[in-house]
Amino acid sequence: QVQLVESGGGLVQAGGSLNLSCTASRGSFSLNDMGWYRQAPGKQRELVAIITSGGTTNYAASVKGRFTISRDNAKTTIYLRMNSLEPEDTAVYYCRVWTLELGKPPSYESDHWGQGTQVTVSS
Repeated sequence: QVQLVESGGGLVQAGGSLNLSCTASRGSFSLNDMGWYRQAPGKQRELVAIITSGGTTNYAASVKGRFTISRDNAKTTIYLRMNSLEPEDTAVYYCRVWTLELGKPPSYESDHWGQGTQVTVSS
């Protein structure tokens, strides 16, 4: 069973920065794509950024140029550096990881969610 532990949320003023991290437990599986999602009150959960196992990144238009996603495979951890935060970035942020049990075909890939961490940006 894959466990994800998030940290780094908090309260920050507009224009400030925060760093989020998400560490996956180790096991007999590979870590494929890893990403960050967020859900604001009354809104649907949305993709913020994603990084493939090869390091290719993709960002939501609303955060491009302000947020940076990265991963450290040796530490089984992904990070989200958030700069120039805006009140509209206020949400619960979730990491999501796709894993594949070793020796299984790609169709066995499964995804897992972190518990979420609150980010609040005050104006």
